[in-house]
Amino acid sequence: MKAAIGADHRGTDMLKHITLLLQQQGCHVIEMGPSQCTGRTCDYPDVAYPVASAVSRGEADFGILVCGTGIGMSIAANKVPNVRAALVHDEISAELARRHNDANVLCLAADLLGMRVIERIIQTWLRTEFEGGRHARRVNKILAIEQGRSPEEVSDPALQESATPPPQQTTSP
Repeated sequence: MKAAIGADHRGTDMLKHITLLLQQQGCHVIEMGPSQCTGRTCDYPDVAYPVASAVSRGEADFGILVCGTGIGMSIAANKVPNVRAALVHDEISAELARRHNDANVLCLAADLLGMRVIERIIQTWLRTEFEGGRHARRVNKILAIEQGRSPEEVSDPALQESATPPPQQTTSP
């Protein structure tokens, strides 16, 4: 499994711990973002874009972004096609982001979360699979919006089949 990760100046210390945790889980880690983030202020979009782009292009299986609140990273990452970035504050939201939304970029708040909580969030994130089913229809609607289409254009094949009336029987005279 390959992870693209990045942080602005508020999350660089936490990123070191995340890198080690992911490597212990057998992940290949690619640190991305501008080199000026080390020891200096840098802007979160400059980090979110390369991480989200790597996920979008399939160069990474998932991404992790860290900034002070996680909000800026999630907003910036979600501008990249095929990215579903989720700002997560606990294990439950990590599980639901993966299970129901097929989130592929995890955004974390360096100023609001401790390392133990982040470790549990990442463990949950890594072990949770997308559930599919009705959630796949909803993810497809998000994709439609991303493509400039109305989500109402996306239909659920299972619903279409159940809505189709049974063939009428004809009787001979």
